[in-house]
Parts: sequence; C-alpha cells; structure tokens
Amino acid sequence: MRKEHYDITGMSCSACSARIEKVLGKQKGVEQVSVNLLKNSMVINYDESIIDDATIVGKITKLGFGTTLHNGTGPATVAPQPTATAEDEVASMLTRLISSLILTVPVFYLAMGGMFGWPLPEIFEGPEHILINGMTQMLLTICVMIINHKYFQNGYRNLWLKDPNMDSLIALGSSAAFIYGVYTMYKLGWAFGHQDLAMVHALAHDLYFESAAMILTLITLGKTMEARAKKRTSAAIAKLMDLTPKVALVERHGLQGEIPLAEVVKGDILIVKAGNSVPVDGIVTEGYGSVDEAAITGESLPVEKQVGDKVIGGTLNKGGYFKMEATAIGSDTILAKIINLVDEATSSKAPIAKLADRVSGVFVPVVITIAIVTACIWLALGYDTAFAITVGVSVLVISCPCALGLATPTAIMVGTGRGASNGILFKSADALETAHKVNTVVLDKTGTVTEGKPVVTDVVPISVAEAELLGIAAAVEALAAHPLAEPIVQVAKEKKLAMPVASDYKLLPGQGLEAWVGEERVYAGNAKLMAQAEVNITAVQGAVEKFAAEGKTPLFFAKNATLLGVIAVADTLKPTSAAAIKKLQEAGVKVIMLTGDNKLTAAAIAKEAGVDDLVAEVLPEDKERIVRELQAEGRIVAMVGDGINDAPALARADIGIAIGAGTDIAIEAADVVLMKSDLLDVNRAINLGHKVIGNIKQNLFWAFFYNIIGIPVAAGILYIPFGILLNPMLGAAAMSCSSVSVVTNALRLRWVKF
Repeated sequence: MRKEHYDITGMSCSACSARIEKVLGKQKGVEQVSVNLLKNSMVINYDESIIDDATIVGKITKLGFGTTLHNGTGPATVAPQPTATAEDEVASMLTRLISSLILTVPVFYLAMGGMFGWPLPEIFEGPEHILINGMTQMLLTICVMIINHKYFQNGYRNLWLKDPNMDSLIALGSSAAFIYGVYTMYKLGWAFGHQDLAMVHALAHDLYFESAAMILTLITLGKTMEARAKKRTSAAIAKLMDLTPKVALVERHGLQGEIPLAEVVKGDILIVKAGNSVPVDGIVTEGYGSVDEAAITGESLPVEKQVGDKVIGGTLNKGGYFKMEATAIGSDTILAKIINLVDEATSSKAPIAKLADRVSGVFVPVVITIAIVTACIWLALGYDTAFAITVGVSVLVISCPCALGLATPTAIMVGTGRGASNGILFKSADALETAHKVNTVVLDKTGTVTEGKPVVTDVVPISVAEAELLGIAAAVEALAAHPLAEPIVQVAKEKKLAMPVASDYKLLPGQGLEAWVGEERVYAGNAKLMAQAEVNITAVQGAVEKFAAEGKTPLFFAKNATLLGVIAVADTLKPTSAAAIKKLQEAGVKVIMLTGDNKLTAAAIAKEAGVDDLVAEVLPEDKERIVRELQAEGRIVAMVGDGINDAPALARADIGIAIGAGTDIAIEAADVVLMKSDLLDVNRAINLGHKVIGNIKQNLFWAFFYNIIGIPVAAGILYIPFGILLNPMLGAAAMSCSSVSVVTNALRLRWVKF
C-alpha cells in the first residue's frame, strides 16, 4: 500500500473537495483519500499494483482541477512549504480585488448616484442620457468580469460536468444579473426608438450591471480576507520550517567553513557558536552551551548542554560554544519528523468533518434548484421578471458552501499548530477528536509517572561518616554495571568525594558484590549478602522497613563484618506527576497505573502519585489486555507510555500517548507525542482536543445556521409580510462574511490557554 501527497489547484469550496474524494474513493485500489480545501492538498492511500499516479492525476484533471504529485522531501524537512502557496494566493487575490474595486466603484456610482442625489457629469445624467450611462456601466462590468474570469471558467465547467460548486453559484448569479442588464439595454433602445418615454423611466433602474459587478467584487473581497486568514492558520508549520538554518559551520580535515545544510553528512563535526541555531541533530563532542529548545519541546528555560549530551536541530544556542557530531540529517531529524507529523495531522480529517462533506456534496445543486423554483414561484404569483431575477440571484449568491468546507480544516490546522508549539504533537485530526472524549487514562509507571532512572534518596551511616560511606560505596559500585550502582557513583562525583581504590571485584548473583579496598574486604548488596557475611544489620532494621513501605531499595555496605551503613535507591516520582494526575481527576477522568514492578514498590508510587487504581506485576501483553477490558466496559481509554513493552497497549487504546523521551517504537505506535515528557501535557492534550472540537462545532453551527436563515430570506420569505427583499449585493457581502467569520473563529485557537 502506497501513500502519496498531491497539490491540487482550482478548488473553490467544499463541494470541490467532496467531489474529488467521492470520485477517487470509488476507484479500485484506493483505500483512503482525504482532500484538504484549506491547504489545496490531497493525501491518498492506494495499491500501486491496481492504480497508478497517472490514473489518479487523470481522474482529478478530468474533474477540472490541476494537480501535481507533491515531492517535498528535502534536506531538512519532509513537509510541503505551506506559506509560499498562501502568499501567492493572497497576492493574486489582492491584485484582483484592487482592479475590481477601481472599476466597480464607478459602476455603482453611475447606477445609484441619481437615486441618492449624488452629482453626476452631465453626459450621464437624466433620462435622455440613460443609454450612455448604461453602456458605460456595461463596459466597466465586462472588465470586472474579465478580471474575475476564474469564477466563470471554473463555475460553468463544473456545471457542464454536472458537478456545480461555489464558483457555479457566483457565475450563475452575476451572469443572470448581467444578461438581464443587457436585455434591459435592448428594451431601452426600443423605447427610445418608439419615443416611449414612460418605458424609459420604468427601465432606468433595471440595468442590474452594478449587481453583477458588486457580486464579483464583494466575493473577491471575501476571498482575499479568507486567503489572508488562511495564511495565518499555517503559521505554526511556517515557524517550524524557519527554525532550520540554511548553512552549517563544519570542521573537515582541520579546516572550518560554511556549507549549505544539504551538504552536511552524518559524522560531520559541526561548530555552534552563541546566537546560532543547531543545524541538525547530534551529540556534543567538545565545549558547552545553553540551548533554547522552546520551539521544539515547549520548554521555556534554556537547557545546559555538555559533552555527551544530545542536541536537536533547529534549537538555538543562547550562550557558550560547542562542537557536535551530526547523528541525524535531512528527514531523519527530530524537527523534520515534527513538521511531518503536524503536516499529516492538518491534512487529515476528523470524523466530525464527514457531516460537512456529505452536505457539501449535494448543497450546490440543491441551491440552484431552490433559486430556479423560487424565481418561477414569484413569476407565477404575478411579479415581474426583474423581481424574480433579483430573488433568484440573491439565493444563488448568499449560499455559502465555503464556510462548511473551512469549518473543520481551519480549526484542526490552528489547533495542531498550537499544540506543536507547546511540544504536543497530534498525528491526526482523528486523535484530536478522540482526545476530547477520553474518560480513562492508563499510565505506565517507569519513565512516565516516575523519572525512569533510580536516584539516591536516603543515606544512613552507622560506623562511619556519611561522606566516607558514600566514598567507599561509590568506589565499589563503580566496578559494577548494575542500574542501582550508577546513582551512587553519580552522587559521590557531584559531592566531589574522595573515593578509595577498589579491586578484585566479584559479582555475587542475587546478593550483590564484594571487593577489596586496601587490605579490607567490602560487601555491597542486599540483606542476604549481609547474613552470609555475618554482618549484623539490626541497627538499621527500622529504616529498612520504612524504605520498603516507601518502595525504595536498600543497599547495605559493610567492611569485613562491620556494617558501614545503608543507602536507599528508588525511581522517584516526576515533579509534575501528582499535579497532573490530580488535574485529570478533577476533569472527571479515571487514572489507572500499570507496572511490571512488585506490588509493594508500585503501591508506594501509586499512593504518592494519587492514582485511582493500580495494577502491578503485569506482563507487556497484560497491559494490552487490560486496555481492551476497559474498552469493553464502554470507556474511552488513553494509554500513556514510553517503552517498547507499552507499544501494544498504545496501539490498542482509543488514543495512545507517547512520552517524547521514550523509544521510537512507542512513539510510532502512539497517536500523540509529548515532547517534554511531562504528564501535565496529557491534561493539556485532552483540553486542546476539547477546545478544537468545540471550535469546529461552533463553525459548523454558524455555517449551517447562516444558510438555514440566509436562503429563505434571499428567497423573499419576508417580502409579503414585511416588504423586506434582500439585494443581491448584500447577499454577496453576507456570503463573504460567513467564510471569513469561520476562519477568524478558528484563529482564536492560536491564543487559547490549555
């Protein structure tokens, strides 16, 4: 199965995207297709043994749209550049708008000046000059129509293909007004020829050229505002792309020099000075730096980097100087993967969008039918042709499938961008929608709730001072490769303690180890080892029992038969875990912790974290089974983990959330990635889901409500009881405003707090 991205041109509303999805979705070999109106793009999954690129392109071209296979793989990113297209669209629309305004204002002035008492040049004033006035309006309107020829080109082509879209409505509406104006001009000529001044007076205000021109200009105004707003929705991806420097300072064969980023290869030694961006992912080999990773992880404070530390491409070195070895380049960098994830999410569709797509697919034909039927009804009621055309044109131009098509993708694009800027990466719009439904969160313990690495929590010296105990313990443990040895050695180094020389290391399986320090034998291990070495540990029995209750592991140290003391080591709770769990519970979410650890240790962590339920001593397959059982109870489950053993449960859950510092397998299986490895971001992700879906529902409501109210009013439902008739120009303005309001509402998500 192959997955490809296509760029599509010529789409004007959701009816266009719905038509493409419908046609391609019926093709054999196509598994899934998603067209994004906002980004003018398409993502399609298909079996290349059944259908190929040429067939796909041919089908889209036959529908009247331009398309190219997107090949966006570059040296630093695998995502398309959204801002270039957006900027081109804004520039094009702005040119059309200015040109249209320059021509439309005189048309409007000539048509309405007499009614409002505005001064007109003598050649245009009075009934005797109505033909000159009308001819001028017609010529100016023709120029406006030429400038906006795309509406007619796309609209009538889609009408001919029995696939009408928003352009079809605009083309029909403005054409009807223009043609009726031309018809009136002929009638005026006949009236002048037969000296029928009464008819001249009657026809003076029936030219309708100003309506044709104003419809096109107002729609173009709306499209320009819409394009500017749409450009802002892609700001998150644009900012991420801007993080990548264009050049890198490389050291090769003892010489330094700048090279284009595309020429960097794995293993290169790169130099990063203060104020410069880290060009690619790598490891610090020399020097140090204070690196601002906010744009990648959302972390507000700079992170100190020393030899051996990992650095991420696109982050900023705020201070210091270091050399680094490039370990990941091009599309393999973390930044490129983030951009790709954000792009994939904004290209996908939430299930809620399917409602709008279904409506858009039939909306335009229904509107055209309503316009024709409405005009016929008014004619049948005895009203004149001008009145019927006014009503029909108003129905056509006020109807707005654009708002329906923009309601979902704008909110998703802004919402995922907002999440990405805070280190929360949604892989799809589906994940966003599922997040807001979550009522149960299942947490892995190690590395998720806890730090994932043991630390020294307590030091209880007995026969020596604390510094001497730590020094001897570190000297012996430095010989071992045991996970519990590292934190003891680390503490001794941090405190710069003197460590004696240890030798003749011997591992005692299941007990600990022994070594010689000078002329004395030192034992390091558990209570079994102390008993075997005939070391009396009664003095620390109370402390040991307390450590066990707290889920800590006691390590005993003795010299010959004398107990030196005990050091407690434990995997401690992350600073924000308890607060994060409390916030989830306050939001009505049940929190369950799963772990393979023993019950006593797990219970201590569970109590400290404040989870609702605990399941300990579980195997990896048990985690997946427990998630499945929770789902069988009707719960919407989010699984949060970071290890390989969490991958099955992450994939099984309704939404899998991977801690960003975890393994690639866990991240691949998850639907959401938390770059900061902070449990508070689980709550933020769920809240963001609520905000985005709420915004989409608002957009869809107003889009539907607008049409439900607007179409009957345009059809003249208020005319008989109240004498209110909607002018086509007002209908066109309302149509533009509805699309702009939907995009503007979505843009509010850029400042939402979650």
